[in-house]
Amino acid sequence: MTVFPGYGIALVLLGGVLNGSFVYPMKRLRNWKWENVWFVYSVVGLLIVPWSFAVLAEPHLWGIFSTATWPTLALVIMFGFGWGIGSVLFGLGIARMGLAVGYGIILGLNASFGTLLPLLVLHPEKLFSTQGHSLLVGMVIVLVGILCCAVAARLREQASIGLQSTGGKSGLASGMLICILAGMFSPMLNFSFVFGTELKDKALSSGTSAMMASNAIWALTLTAGFLVNAGYSFYLLQRNDTWKRFRSSQITGGYWFAAALMGVICFGSFIVYGMGATVLGSLGGVMGWPLFMSMSLITSNVLGSISGEWSGAPRRAWVYSATGMILLIVAITVISVGGGRR
Repeated sequence: MTVFPGYGIALVLLGGVLNGSFVYPMKRLRNWKWENVWFVYSVVGLLIVPWSFAVLAEPHLWGIFSTATWPTLALVIMFGFGWGIGSVLFGLGIARMGLAVGYGIILGLNASFGTLLPLLVLHPEKLFSTQGHSLLVGMVIVLVGILCCAVAARLREQASIGLQSTGGKSGLASGMLICILAGMFSPMLNFSFVFGTELKDKALSSGTSAMMASNAIWALTLTAGFLVNAGYSFYLLQRNDTWKRFRSSQITGGYWFAAALMGVICFGSFIVYGMGATVLGSLGGVMGWPLFMSMSLITSNVLGSISGEWSGAPRRAWVYSATGMILLIVAITVISVGGGRR
């Protein structure tokens, strides 16, 4: 029996921790509107850092792009653009629904689409192997765990509305719709990684280390995503006349640092995930994705609790949330252990 290297799984889980925490600084930037934060995050995390890292890590980067086939480049860019739409919706969904609720809905759909589609397209025969069975069982557990988190979030939302004196609607329906759409577009990030293998292979042939070979994919994917994220933020800055908030006397250097840090952490999560998925072999982009998403959700829930999002929530909500977290940990174990079997 061959077992996947433990450090590959550890890297994927570390990437999930980073991904689940990158928006946390946004909760502290109260004197900036969403578009102010997201614009700085986009410029740093989706443009400056990815290209700087790619150029430094891959000396033959331009040669890789020039010799790659157009279908591969088009797929990577198209999926990057689609992920960019999902990323904008993700940011809006988190702002409306909070870390715990937003992550639960978005990552549930993200984990499902991002795992099953690449498996069905690229490795359909694996569905009937022990690896495939472990993945499918793990995915079912992931979805049940996420359902528990969603129920907990709903109970928390009902308690929150009950404590408010206003008789208006909570905006839950529109927030849910945004999160569902975000969950459908967001897994395109993994599609670009899985279907952009040609770029990674060319990087390996040019002498780039296996751990750094995915940077060519990320540079293109995140640039396409940048166009959507920065473009929408720019539109809001213009429409809401919120450019002036960048120059407000209430804004310190800490605001710029925190928003930029969001970008660095987000990009770091992709890099670490890519390294771990590479170590896990041909199914790394399939089996690593639910682990990445589950750890992201666990992290976001922990941070949501720390930040007071669950303050005043009924005991049932805490029970459902704890059950969901336990199930996600079980799913991580099932996928990790079963992934090494043939």
